[in-house]
Amino acid sequence: MSLEGEVVAALSDGGALAVADPNHTERVEQIEMARAVAAAIDARSALVVEAGTGVGKTYAYLVPALLSGARTLLSTATKTLQDQLFLRDLPRLRAALGVPVTVALLKGRGSYLCSHRLGLARSEVQLPDRFAVRALARIEAWAQTTVSGDLAELEGLDERSIIIPLVTSSRENCLGSECPEARQCHVNKARREAMAADLVVVNHHLFFADMALRDSGVAELLPSVEVAIFDEAHQLGEAGVQFLGTVLGTSQLIDFARDTLAAGLQQARGLVAWPEVAVACDKSARDLRIATSGRLGEVRANLKLRWSERSGETEFAAALSAVEAACLAAREALDTVSELAPDFVRLAERAARLAALARQFAGPPDDSKIRWIDISAHQARLVESPLDIRQALREQMLAAPKAWIFTSATLGDDDRLSWFTESSGLDDARALRLGSPFDYRRHARIFVPRVFPKPGDAPHPRAVAELAGRCARALGGRTFVLTTTLRSLQSVGAQLRDEFAAEGAGIEVLVQGQGPKRQLMQRFLSSAHAVLVGSQSFWEGVDVPGDALQCVVIDKLPFPPPKDPLVEARVRRLESEGRNPFADYFVAEAAISLKQGAGRLIRSESDRGLLVVCDPRMASMSYGRRLFAALPPMTRIDDESEAIAWLGGLAAAALIA
Repeated sequence: MSLEGEVVAALSDGGALAVADPNHTERVEQIEMARAVAAAIDARSALVVEAGTGVGKTYAYLVPALLSGARTLLSTATKTLQDQLFLRDLPRLRAALGVPVTVALLKGRGSYLCSHRLGLARSEVQLPDRFAVRALARIEAWAQTTVSGDLAELEGLDERSIIIPLVTSSRENCLGSECPEARQCHVNKARREAMAADLVVVNHHLFFADMALRDSGVAELLPSVEVAIFDEAHQLGEAGVQFLGTVLGTSQLIDFARDTLAAGLQQARGLVAWPEVAVACDKSARDLRIATSGRLGEVRANLKLRWSERSGETEFAAALSAVEAACLAAREALDTVSELAPDFVRLAERAARLAALARQFAGPPDDSKIRWIDISAHQARLVESPLDIRQALREQMLAAPKAWIFTSATLGDDDRLSWFTESSGLDDARALRLGSPFDYRRHARIFVPRVFPKPGDAPHPRAVAELAGRCARALGGRTFVLTTTLRSLQSVGAQLRDEFAAEGAGIEVLVQGQGPKRQLMQRFLSSAHAVLVGSQSFWEGVDVPGDALQCVVIDKLPFPPPKDPLVEARVRRLESEGRNPFADYFVAEAAISLKQGAGRLIRSESDRGLLVVCDPRMASMSYGRRLFAALPPMTRIDDESEAIAWLGGLAAAALIA
């Protein structure tokens, strides 16, 4: 039987999956996607598939990959999704299909415990508070029993914990074969397992970081695989731009200063004035942060500045010169003790690399790339990067013939999936669009008010909060409010909280930033009467099936920020090609983001809900038709009273159930 035939048989009623799982149902769209994947594997060709919610795309690509017997690299967007594939989906499918496929999970260095650095942290590092002390104690206890060394095993360990960089390695500080713990290294063990496995699960960041640095093990792995699959492929471009570029960050300098001080005091105390060396590097980082921030004052949200906004300033040039000088001085000091321990050799290499980066950013930018400055509450990053991944990906695809599969629920709003294929250099790939099997016309409504303050007008945030409040009251909670900016997030969240508290509505308002994303989601799910107000991180990757979420309110159309340096550069390129940036870029980006946000609403065949877009332009402007067409075919409501009545009906049905 051909691979396509095997795939169809496995996914059909009465097939292997139905035998293993009585809840499995045959889906026409899933089988169509699986057949296309099987054909691409047989032909060693490229395939791009947009598969709507409910298609079951994970099984649609995993079943052909497992049945083909081909060596496979599977990349997804996040470490959480990696764990889900490795721990849940793959074991179920291997058992159901009865295939003897070996599977491995490979993450970046920062996900694995480094025993050598744990020892350094234990003996020298001064921890700032009792929470950090407790976290280190937990890691020490867990280190005695872990086999994989994957920090994801530690339930409740915050990914933002300051302890993590102290007990993990990086490309810069890893001692390699000279490490006293090299034989027990968890990173090397994970790479060995990946090289021996039939199917390896990685993430997009790791894939591109390796492409740029050859440091994660993917570089050795990729030539040997016959199938490369990228799930959540809509995130591939941004991951690539982030990791294919050159970056100098103030946190890199602060980490280097801390590591130099710790190693110096532990292994060469008294031979060099280590505190002075570390303080100079640390001060240069903080001065660079101040020079990049300029007159911005306190920065709470992530900002992107044009390179031209700082590159001509005397303070900025002086800060870069001070970084170079401090790092060169550190390298000279480290060279004097390099024979005492391999740590000093690696630290000297880091110092030289940081000095070279400061010198590079002090010079003119590469004409083929774009430079900008990222500023957050905690650090500043100088970035020089390509505008997209097309060249890098094409080089990989031409290097060795294999099947390349790219899939997501949102990849474009036309049959060629141009939003994704153009920026990825996949113009020649087969493109396939598959709608959702869910009955959106019966189960979902969309309301776009025609009479409403325009985004940018002062009354708009208040009007959004008032409309969201009326929707939430009709449901007794069970509402997401998705905002396009952090400013709107705070404004809408505060107004909703004040209104509900004043009237004693008994509806809890959860606002992004109050706690970790996972914790907020747990509180939302455990409460029968909650509204969650979230910005970018809640527009995707959040799955709330059932009655817990029945209304999604979007504050305005998610157009890209026109003053973003990357956006400006992409607009200039389109203009130079004689194209229309608004239609070909801004509307296309808005359609993708809108689909992502709307996708939070209907997650199963029985779900019902209302999508509200608080932007009258969608109803009045010509491009609104394109945005409506990009969404699933929800029944349109033009009157607010009808929308509230729909929600009231959902609330009543939930009470009966």
